[in-house]
Amino acid sequence: MKELESVEEFHQYIRKENVVTVFSADWCPDCRVIEPVLPEIEAAYPDWTFLSVDRDTFIDLCQEYDVFGIPSFIAFKNGKEAGRFVSKDRKTKDEIVDFIEEVNG
Repeated sequence: MKELESVEEFHQYIRKENVVTVFSADWCPDCRVIEPVLPEIEAAYPDWTFLSVDRDTFIDLCQEYDVFGIPSFIAFKNGKEAGRFVSKDRKTKDEIVDFIEEVNG
């Protein structure tokens, strides 16, 4: 999974590619729980770029996209938001896959 390095990079990715952004933080226990399954999910969807967004480093992006709970997922297709899986609750592998399937169309 690609680690986001700048806001400019974020905007470049969402304009050019199908992107699933994963908002998380090092201190987030629910983020650590799903971390081991993310490579498997990423491998199952090679048409998508998975972009890790550190919530503490990119708090302005979190505010811009109304991300209040982590881990949270926002998918972008053709430069526009295609869907989101944003809540304060712990996510499961099945829920993440269901979300990607839904936005994958």
